[in-house]
Amino acid sequence: MSFFSSKRERRLWLALAIALVAIYATLGQTPALVASLGADIIESAEANLVFALLILLVVVPVFFVDRRLARLEFAVSIGILAVFLLTWLRLGSWEARSHLFEYALVAALAHEALLERRDNGRRVPAPTLLALSISLLLGLLDESIQYLLPNRVFDPVDVAFNSLAVSIIIGARWALRLLRRWIERRRGSA
Repeated sequence: MSFFSSKRERRLWLALAIALVAIYATLGQTPALVASLGADIIESAEANLVFALLILLVVVPVFFVDRRLARLEFAVSIGILAVFLLTWLRLGSWEARSHLFEYALVAALAHEALLERRDNGRRVPAPTLLALSISLLLGLLDESIQYLLPNRVFDPVDVAFNSLAVSIIIGARWALRLLRRWIERRRGSA
């Protein structure tokens, strides 16, 4: 018996591992990147638009993996995405915004992998809470690693940004699953 319940679950965990390697490997590089590109370019409307498109191209496919959405689900999903993007736009710095993007992706991948595992008959107690816990711990690990780096510090504010991203995505995915069940029950009783 394989450790993974399906090829899809293996791909999701691999995608999560790749995302984490990318996040952890670039710790401490954001200030240098901002300095080399210039704060004016990074904070420009064009850069914000590009970053928002990255969110749409990366997080949204993970958020809606292998799902056909009903109109109500689609409308709620657009609302959730709008909240996420508005939160992102209100953050003051590029570094804070990158935390929101990175840990939204981490949380969505962890949650989807756990749901895939459970849906394939493996025991996964409370997958939403487990994904929330795993993602919050990975965000804390991010900051703990930075404590060990010579040019970085452990920043509780960054932990809060990581936690905000995780909470938004896990909460949104949980709400959409509840909505999907409600729609299916209504269709079944009609």
